[in-house]
Amino acid sequence: MTASTLARTGKRATIIGMAAAAAVGALAMPAQASSWSSSLTNVGNDFESRRWTDDGGSTTIKFTSCTRAGGQVVGVTLRKDTFGPDPLYSTASFTNCFNSGATSTGNWDDHGSGDYYFVVDYGSNVYAPVSVRSLTVSY
Repeated sequence: MTASTLARTGKRATIIGMAAAAAVGALAMPAQASSWSSSLTNVGNDFESRRWTDDGGSTTIKFTSCTRAGGQVVGVTLRKDTFGPDPLYSTASFTNCFNSGATSTGNWDDHGSGDYYFVVDYGSNVYAPVSVRSLTVSY
């Protein structure tokens, strides 16, 4: 082999090695956070949200512009969808969202991967439906 052939072969090997390293690095990047948004209209106690799949991390739920006849608080309980009884996580009492255009926020720390949902006024004696102009779940 000539010197120029060896140089070209070495450059190709370097380029292929760098491309392979870049591909591995791209695959090893941490998972990006996800979210979804919606609204609620006249939902009663024990209303269950849609499910979402979380790979782990924390969950944040925000309600903006809440209305309810005869009440200024809504309980939001995070639950994990499992076979058998679904585990309960803490309940956040949302009150600020009843102020004009304001937002209430609940944060739940990491509880592992799985399918999650929230329940409005879980097991409560509150029978006044609540509406939420905008809600966002980030996980």
